[in-house]
Amino acid sequence: MSAAETRPDLRRAYRESGVDVAAGDRAVELIRQRIGGGALAAGLPGIGGFAAAVPLPAGLREPILVSATDGVGTKTALAARMGRYDTIGRDLVAMCADDVVCLGARPLFMLDYVAVGRLEPEAVSEIVGGVADGCEEAGCALVGGETAEHPGLMEAEQFDLAGFCVGVVERSDLLDGTQAKEGDVLLGLASSGLHANGYSLVRQLLAEHDIPLDRPFVECVQASLGERAAAEMVEQEPEHLFATLGDVLLAPSRIYARTVLDLRDLPEGEGTALQGLAHVTGGGLPGNVARALPEGLAAVVDPRAWRVPTVFRFLQALGGLEEDELRATLNCGIGMVAVLAPSIADRAAAFLLDRGIPAWPIGLVEPVSVPGGARYVESFG
Repeated sequence: MSAAETRPDLRRAYRESGVDVAAGDRAVELIRQRIGGGALAAGLPGIGGFAAAVPLPAGLREPILVSATDGVGTKTALAARMGRYDTIGRDLVAMCADDVVCLGARPLFMLDYVAVGRLEPEAVSEIVGGVADGCEEAGCALVGGETAEHPGLMEAEQFDLAGFCVGVVERSDLLDGTQAKEGDVLLGLASSGLHANGYSLVRQLLAEHDIPLDRPFVECVQASLGERAAAEMVEQEPEHLFATLGDVLLAPSRIYARTVLDLRDLPEGEGTALQGLAHVTGGGLPGNVARALPEGLAAVVDPRAWRVPTVFRFLQALGGLEEDELRATLNCGIGMVAVLAPSIADRAAAFLLDRGIPAWPIGLVEPVSVPGGARYVESFG
């Protein structure tokens, strides 16, 4: 009998308390296989060490580090109910990396934190694999993270997901909220659905109306909005024809990072066309667009400028929400707003569509009506 076979179980008490360290080790190995070492340069420590080492890109004269942190929130509860863990990690990247981008920074690296009630290595590997896929799309590296098992604090099937992203930008390229000018165009970039905001309301509405996640979405639309709305959805959103309600609600957030930064390369005179970016998350358009503008200027938005996707109308009908409340709660089909010089807006929209992101002029930057007045205004004129 070998020494390993006779060695006492040094982790017995910890395992019996509900924490399976061996499962954690297995999860780390699966993650390593899925995403690689995670280091940004040869010889630097990455996945599996106590910390990760990341070099600053060469050639920057005055590099500014930009950071953001966020989580996925109660959308994780829907993923757990459906037993689907392959897309939720992309939501985390979108929430963090696209905040960093709003300051003009290129996402450089990201770390995640996964908390679970009971550690299932394969599920954790899927979650973190989704983070890695999202990072690749955003152009940054997943250099490490942490998985924590919390028996007694969380139910066995529960999990939570959070993280943070660090980006870098040349000081002269920093978007600090002062570049926008009167007359600039607000270009709304299409979302891929609800992204990762408003799911506490979503879960409440589904529970109140007892709607199962496996119900065909077209049936949900027919029941709440009528046959005409269902027919329009089939025509305008054919990807939802055979989708369940859960499929639609679990659609991963669109990641804008690489594409919106490339808008800088669309020249406008001697400068850049891109004057600001607003990531539309919690608070919808009213709570986010003005954050990309300097004091004294307001975002004047025409809500009729784009078609609101059916899932938002479905939730509006379930909750009996007024139009302005809907736009202040959910993104309503606009996940990012670019502030652009008017001479470049059409070219920017064509550029974005070529990259697979529909975009529409949804408003203008105008002076506030009175000192201290509203900095987000809806105009139907």
